Amino acid sequence: MYFASDNSGPVHPQIMETLAGANTGHVWAYGADPLMEEVRARLREIFEAPEAAVYLVATGTAANALALATLCQPWQTVFCSPVAHIHEDECNAPEFYTGGAKLTLVGEGDRMSAEALRGAVEAEETRGVHGPQRGPVSITTVTERGTIYTLDELQALSGVAKEFDLPVHLDGARFANALVALGCTPAEMTWKAGVDAVSFGGTKNGCMGVEAVIFFDPAKAWEFELRRKRGAHLFSKHRYLSAQMAGYLRDDLWLGLARQANAKAAKLAEGLRKGGAEFLHAPEANMLFAAFPRRVHRALQASGAMYHMWSGSLEGTDADEMLAARLVCDWSIPEADIARFLAHVTG
Repeated sequence: MYFASDNSGPVHPQIMETLAGANTGHVWAYGADPLMEEVRARLREIFEAPEAAVYLVATGTAANALALATLCQPWQTVFCSPVAHIHEDECNAPEFYTGGAKLTLVGEGDRMSAEALRGAVEAEETRGVHGPQRGPVSITTVTERGTIYTLDELQALSGVAKEFDLPVHLDGARFANALVALGCTPAEMTWKAGVDAVSFGGTKNGCMGVEAVIFFDPAKAWEFELRRKRGAHLFSKHRYLSAQMAGYLRDDLWLGLARQANAKAAKLAEGLRKGGAEFLHAPEANMLFAAFPRRVHRALQASGAMYHMWSGSLEGTDADEMLAARLVCDWSIPEADIARFLAHVTG
């Protein structure tokens, strides 16, 4: 029963087959391989953006940090939520790759509001040369608390950014999960909502290790290429990145896997509710934050369940004290594991 992370699941067989098929003969290196042409064409089609610049890197941190570095000057600040991955989980990589740009945290939760963003933006560039200048807005969906920005919310945030002539970056490590939950198109969730660049995730949704970076204005393409090379993230045997992304996109596998993950999380959430669990955040995609009694946690972990405790400790005298957990479903979670997990919760 593994609900710790969608980073830990297996690679989907179709992606492994595409990798195996790419592992023959010699092809051009550094992204000049034929599979990369397929990936570029397919992502342009998916996003309804025929001029988009499309690149691949191996990690989400590289995708975010290099994209933001391309959009940001060292003396600027990036606006993001306090629990954004770029703030909490990337070891200051955005600051490093931007050459020292800072992060300005907006609001208190996982989703920024347009009003809070406007206040944060207006508070900068108030000290002339002595303070940070306004820079990109970075939005994460699915957020680090498992919630999703609506299209109206995305448009409102981008609208504030555009008022101040600031670019907008979307951290889409779980892009597919957010997309299928919203029931919209990739274009509607990105450039039609005002997004300039997106980190399009694959690793958490069935790939081995690949993320796409897409700039809807190709004017930034050459700078990104230089930053990717200078940052040591340009693969020589690039075809193995291309093959993963090609396999991921073929037959809309990426959407099918996200639907599976979201459906399994919804089933888990339904069972948790029936068992009396309390949710810290509304479960909207494939990540849940739920609290249930210490005695249930003890039974689950004794039976081999793996997940992250979010608050409290298994040590304690009150067996009924509610302790929170983070639970994540990927496409490969067996239905039997969900049933076994819920059997402990419902008693």
